[in-house]
Amino acid sequence: MNRTPDLTAAVWRKSSYSDGGGTNCLEVADGHPGLVPVRDSKVPDGEVLVFGAASWAAFLTHTARG
Repeated sequence: MNRTPDLTAAVWRKSSYSDGGGTNCLEVADGHPGLVPVRDSKVPDGEVLVFGAASWAAFLTHTARG
């Protein structure tokens, strides 16, 4: 099963944890139920990683703990 969504019309938003200086910016695209597409804002035409929503939530939980 191909779980990669069609991202041609994706609306990307920067992480609230990005440094604001344009050097460490992560973007996610909303609107893909159960999936979280992620990319590097400095390379918008580069690779996109797609995580399951549960895996992404676990990642955020662990990173918030430091």
